[in-house]
Amino acid sequence: MYLKNTWYVACTPDEIADRPLGRIIAGEPLVIYRAAEGVAALEDFCPHRGAPLSQGRVCEGKLVCGYHGLEMGCDGKTLAMPNQRVRGFPAIRAYPAVERHGFIWVWPGDAAQADAALIPDLPWAHNPEWAYGGGLYHIRCDYRLMIDNLMDLTHETYVHANSIGQKEIDEATPITKVEGEHVTTSRHMQGIMAPPFWQMALRGHGLPDDQPVDRWQICHFTPPSHVMIEVGVALAGRGGVHADPKDKVYALVVDFLTPETDTTMWYFWGMARHFQPHDAALTAKIREGQGKIFSEDLAMLEGQQANLSRHPGRKLLSLNTDAGGVQARRILDRLIAAERGEPVAAAA
Repeated sequence: MYLKNTWYVACTPDEIADRPLGRIIAGEPLVIYRAAEGVAALEDFCPHRGAPLSQGRVCEGKLVCGYHGLEMGCDGKTLAMPNQRVRGFPAIRAYPAVERHGFIWVWPGDAAQADAALIPDLPWAHNPEWAYGGGLYHIRCDYRLMIDNLMDLTHETYVHANSIGQKEIDEATPITKVEGEHVTTSRHMQGIMAPPFWQMALRGHGLPDDQPVDRWQICHFTPPSHVMIEVGVALAGRGGVHADPKDKVYALVVDFLTPETDTTMWYFWGMARHFQPHDAALTAKIREGQGKIFSEDLAMLEGQQANLSRHPGRKLLSLNTDAGGVQARRILDRLIAAERGEPVAAAA
């Protein structure tokens, strides 16, 4: 159900600031910590008695088991244990881990295939003209349901009626394109009134919130499970997505979806914006608003997963608005089959 030979966002640096972190990534139970050599990820299993190493501590850059004090190296080999010789201790599995763009990335598959150059570039993460704020949710659903959710924003009208939803979303026909392993679904709305979230953003940029705007949503999927959404509004008639920066507010909704198990996932969400980047109060306000918006998806997605688990053989409908998610799943199915050496099913 998910790729192994790829990079996933495993955590943020603050999560391993003062202790090791236990996290399941693509079915692999890991302990992630900051070693003397940098970030490290190991199998969350002490070779002595099988205790979770994530329940231990980090001492002088070494991972110390919280059960009997065994010390682990970031290569998976035991370094020391009180009053014991450890030369014959079996090594546990070590996973490639990299700290980049404000996230900790882990490769849960074959370590020999890991290439840090494959970590996606996030230009906004290092550009002072952009500001970023985000968070993390644990969701009890198949990560592919969230891909469907993010690639078809029709649901905003109903799930997010009091924040970013509006009837004009239903009335604008989305256009989906596939280029290699990249799926794009675009939706443009002209001459509409901004919904509450975007009214707040307009005010934050010193623009009127009571005039018609042109609005856009451009969703980009890249495997294994990254969805970046270009969003914004511009004063109507000023060029929409191509308007002068002084006439628009726009941002990039950042979505890193990390599968935990077949029916649970970690959702790293955030927004990188290209207006008022030094306004910390605005960053906090947008983060709070965005967090509430995404929390509205949780109940729906978890309810959807519960229904699907109760009716695993029930066929679902695919409509025109589902095209982005359908194409993303086809790419995933093809890549997963290739990784496993299985024949690729023909497209429906």
